[in-house]
Amino acid sequence: MRFYLSLLGILISSMSFAQEFQISGKVVDDTSNPLESATIYTEIPADSSLVSYTISEKNGSFLLKGNTEAKKLNLIISYNGYAPHQQVIEVKKNIALEDIQLKLMDNALDEVTLTATRAPITIKKDTLEFNANSFNTRQDANLEDLMKKLPGVEVDSDGNITVNGKPVSRILVNGKEFFGDDPKIATKNLPKEIIDKVQVTDTKTKSEEFTGKAGDADNKTINIELKEDKNKGYFSRLTAGGGTDDRYELSGIGNYFKDDLRVSVLASSNNINSSGFSFDEVFDMMGGNARSVRFNSNGSFSINGNGFGSSGGITKSETAGFNFVNEWENDMELSVDYFYGKNDTETRTRIERENILPDSRYFTNSESSSNLVNDSHRANLRYEVEFDTLTRLSISPRFNANIGFSSRNRLEETLDENKEIQNASVTDEMEDLASADFTNRIDFIKRFGGRGSYLQVDLDHSHSKQQNDNFIFSESVFSSGGTDQIEVQDQLIDQDEKENSFGIGVSKRSVLADKLFLDINYEFSTSKSRNTRNVFDAIDGDYSGFNELLSNDFEVESYKHTPNAGVNYEGEKWRISTELGLLSTTLKTDNFLEEVTFDNTYNNLFVDADVRYSLERSKSVSLGYSTNAEVPSVRQLQPVIDRTNPLNIVVGNPELQPTFNQRVNFNFRNFDFASRSGFFTYLYFNFTDNQVVATSSLDENFIRRTTYTNVDGVISGNLGGSYTKTFKKDARELRMRLRANGGYNHNVGFINAVKYNSDQYTLSPGFQLTYAIDDLFEINPGYTLNYNDIRYDINSGRDQSYVNHTLSLEATTYWPKNVVFGNDISYNEYGNVSPGFDNTSLLWNMSLGYQFLKEKATLKVKVYDLLNQNVDTRRLVGDDYIQDVNNLILQRYGMLSFTYKFSSFGGGKPEGRRGGNRIIRM
Repeated sequence: MRFYLSLLGILISSMSFAQEFQISGKVVDDTSNPLESATIYTEIPADSSLVSYTISEKNGSFLLKGNTEAKKLNLIISYNGYAPHQQVIEVKKNIALEDIQLKLMDNALDEVTLTATRAPITIKKDTLEFNANSFNTRQDANLEDLMKKLPGVEVDSDGNITVNGKPVSRILVNGKEFFGDDPKIATKNLPKEIIDKVQVTDTKTKSEEFTGKAGDADNKTINIELKEDKNKGYFSRLTAGGGTDDRYELSGIGNYFKDDLRVSVLASSNNINSSGFSFDEVFDMMGGNARSVRFNSNGSFSINGNGFGSSGGITKSETAGFNFVNEWENDMELSVDYFYGKNDTETRTRIERENILPDSRYFTNSESSSNLVNDSHRANLRYEVEFDTLTRLSISPRFNANIGFSSRNRLEETLDENKEIQNASVTDEMEDLASADFTNRIDFIKRFGGRGSYLQVDLDHSHSKQQNDNFIFSESVFSSGGTDQIEVQDQLIDQDEKENSFGIGVSKRSVLADKLFLDINYEFSTSKSRNTRNVFDAIDGDYSGFNELLSNDFEVESYKHTPNAGVNYEGEKWRISTELGLLSTTLKTDNFLEEVTFDNTYNNLFVDADVRYSLERSKSVSLGYSTNAEVPSVRQLQPVIDRTNPLNIVVGNPELQPTFNQRVNFNFRNFDFASRSGFFTYLYFNFTDNQVVATSSLDENFIRRTTYTNVDGVISGNLGGSYTKTFKKDARELRMRLRANGGYNHNVGFINAVKYNSDQYTLSPGFQLTYAIDDLFEINPGYTLNYNDIRYDINSGRDQSYVNHTLSLEATTYWPKNVVFGNDISYNEYGNVSPGFDNTSLLWNMSLGYQFLKEKATLKVKVYDLLNQNVDTRRLVGDDYIQDVNNLILQRYGMLSFTYKFSSFGGGKPEGRRGGNRIIRM
């Protein structure tokens, strides 16, 4: 810890040798009215490189701070619709300017020609816009590298993006989705050289964009505007590599675009748990996201909803896909994408589990392994047409299919409190599985005038089916009265599950006054699912004995009605959203084998209310309350005995009631452009009744029998916050990110059929630093502490407290030229792992790359898990157990790879000056 504090002091002090300055003033229009959110920035005259920038306050005042070694700077002030102001200033500690008056831009006046650079940041009514050329990155940077340079934007080690504390849920390119709805495909593969602007707005659905309805203020959408002279052409990348232990990687991605047409294709094959689709020239394809490999790293990943790598194990994966987007002049738009994935995953798991009873405890140990081979297909289509400026129709079908085979084996034993074996079992399974689902959504909107009134009708339909043929053989030994009893299970389990659902939603918005609306909504949904489970016992080597006790033919129907109405206000400062109505749920179950039925209706109050107030452009506070109900799953409801694990027999409960949840949340966000700092805090509580929980009982042979029931009084809460600060001096930059999170959970459950209450408190502070010198190096140290305290109202000896630690260090150098050297080190320590399990892990990944052929080619040597100390050991603490788990994961290997990038962008000449000069005639 002292090392990190010393490092922080050194990094901050290293930025204190340049001359500090601050410029104060006020921006007004030609009638002396203040202009809020004008952009004020300084540049070095010699090369127009950006030094510092800020935004004017509500009263037009501004304070611009910075560090520079330059003697003079260009001061530029811009505001949308006004001619920019530019002047040269001499750098000194305090510079006070008189009021700066901007004039309306009048294209009819051409007596004066003023050349000015585009502002690095522009704030419009509902959009925060960054000029890509104003932010230095290394020459071969991608969109993710650019995002890390933008003020208020944070990119974590997993590639997740937040803007002023709000998560980014979608990334568009020229207003269109890029390769489906996975934002990481865009951030990892779009080269910075073709990006003109980065625009941040509240996330809106297609319907909200068309109707003008306010979007989701808690989520952000980023739109990437490409440079006009770069919006025709292609860029692609091919990679091939081979390494030790027969490790290999092959991948390629290509993108062609021309105005509103875009076509993308990708393909990969590897056995290192990698997606293979990153332009990161240091750590790409090193066993998942190598920059985020932590104590529980398993190398799993997903592309557009398709998962690879599962939970632990080593995966050989093959993927291929394409995306097509086009828009025609007759207001029609079509988007199609398809993905194919094949996984071959090997897993091995060792578990030691302490099971807690109200007055005693017992132990279970198990070792298991599996191999899963799975082929997956996913296709999406979206067709949208605007019949006129007031009428729009969209159709969005989706299709998913999976076909696979798995083989599994498990050895499990149960020991009593004195560690004496009571039973043991060996299980072997082979399973064929197939699933498919189809969904379609039709959305029709008719607007009435231009004030925001509209009628919207949504139709949803889905159909899914799953088939499983599971051959299971198990042999169990039970010790009782000094003798051993042997039980053999040799069965074929043929299970089919089908579900059909339909939904309709009708929304009518009426204008009551300017920005004040009355919304009347009705939603209806119904679903019917049927689960048929036929179990056949082996007789003379043939699975011909129908086991009626373990078989089942079970159907569940649900009907959900949600009529509601609300008054909504969507102003610039205040945004108030209210919906009040009825949440009526009807649940029907039928057991066709036993002729048992269940039918009941549950009515709850439906509330969804949010209040948001924007104190300033980048400072807001919000408060929300909502309710929801969830129907139990078929497997929780079906009253059929599941003996797949002979030591844990499970049966559903058809009398379960829907879970009812109430949520209260509070958020405060602030980002100060003047000090380049941001603060975000949040608080939420969930109150749950009729929570579905498992209840188990143990017999004299230590066989667990589990079913489900409802409980009330479950509570979860979270309080947290983060603070970011950026120090910048010319090419040097230091970013500091401090965060803290505290959690509380009150759980209600059963231990050996005895009801209990538990309280868990967690505290997790941490920090992350980034220090970089442009085109030279970047270093990212970080630390996270996780404290847990758990207390129970029965068996107080079960209470426990423990602390986990995570240290990380990422360092990348770009010197000498065309050489990239990267190191990623993470150390983890668990404070409560049982003897026999490693409670520490030190993972060190290293990469050395050389770029040549005009930086289009990269030759790279990389070593994953350099010290061969990576382990996947973790402790899971449940309400009635403590479990230590160790999984098979990817370990040390070395690899040599070659990457080549092709690109061609059509059109005009590249911009010569940093910032993108423009000529404004006055």
